[in-house]
Amino acid sequence: MRKSRVAAVDVGNDSLKAIFGDLDYELNIPNAIARDIEDRPIIGIEELNSKDPLDGIHIRLHSPALSENNAIYRVGTLATKSDNTSELDPGSSKSEEDQTLVMLFASLALDAVREENSPLFNRSNNVIDASYTLGTGLPLREVKEGKDAGYRSRLLGSVHQVEFLVTPKYQGIKVNIKFDEVKVYPEGFAAFINLVMDNNLNIINKDLVNKSILIQDIGGLSTDIAVIKNRNVDDDKAQGFNLGVSAALEQIREEIRSKHGVELDSRRDVVEIITKKNDRNHIMVKGSRTSVHDIIDRILLELAKKQYRLLRNMWAKNSQTEICYFVGGGSNILKDYLKTLNNNLDGYNIDFFEDEKESIWMMANAYYKLISDHLRRTQKDLQKDKKAEEKKPVKA
Repeated sequence: MRKSRVAAVDVGNDSLKAIFGDLDYELNIPNAIARDIEDRPIIGIEELNSKDPLDGIHIRLHSPALSENNAIYRVGTLATKSDNTSELDPGSSKSEEDQTLVMLFASLALDAVREENSPLFNRSNNVIDASYTLGTGLPLREVKEGKDAGYRSRLLGSVHQVEFLVTPKYQGIKVNIKFDEVKVYPEGFAAFINLVMDNNLNIINKDLVNKSILIQDIGGLSTDIAVIKNRNVDDDKAQGFNLGVSAALEQIREEIRSKHGVELDSRRDVVEIITKKNDRNHIMVKGSRTSVHDIIDRILLELAKKQYRLLRNMWAKNSQTEICYFVGGGSNILKDYLKTLNNNLDGYNIDFFEDEKESIWMMANAYYKLISDHLRRTQKDLQKDKKAEEKKPVKA
């Protein structure tokens, strides 16, 4: 019997975070792709197969869900080193971009091809048939516009093939991906679930359950502010804004190039400079440690002011709000600036996740909890139906 493997995937604007199976595998891949040729240059097959596959994701994709079918891509770290790297642009819709699906399919194929999963999926002549039950999400703005239904339908009912080309250890393997079920959750609701419930959806934060809460999720391209009342998202008041950190990161990257002559490969490099533990806000220029604090401070403070205005406006419209949680990778970058602004201005009751991993992985964790709970409830319903069927009198 064909088995379906659980996958919870957050295709974030900075990176993809994915959790698989019984919490037995995690993936974190930079959200970057680059069109490529089939025979990308390498030094030698022996050296290729000694490398980490995640550093050399090179694939061909066949899928009716893609507007550009049969295309070849570098994905993740390998893509960030290309001259034609594609990262999602402000104003784009995650549900309608091929890039979202390229990242999603690549992550599932990287899980399916692992040796540990060989007992789970059928494999014949280097072709793996993999089935997944997927939990994922979209920004509140897109869900409110009804784009989640179209996104789900593009995934269900078709086979999506990932062919590994010049990828370490997996070269020549094809993975056929089929979805048994796809659940698409609004990101704000997912964040709330992660705040108050454990993996079995038992309440772990009773203080928050019946409070009026704002959740400001700052991503790369957009910001979603969810309004939570009585454990539910208020769809009418929840709002999405085309304001994320990507444009600011690009501006920092450009100013560093212009002022110091240093070319950073991607936005991810800028994030690392901003968030690293040692030598934060410093780069190497011709071998010398050089501060870029002035550039970073000016640009991020301006963005933090815009984010704070969003908070102020939302709080004014929801005056009985008791606390606002800032989540997402963008919140991690802007945390110190937002705290300073709040202390000097309105003094709202706001909170952040001091654990950087918890904040960054919040959506993936939430999708895992939600899809796992869906499967448990489905299984219970099936068992009830089976028992009811067995109790029916046998007709003579």
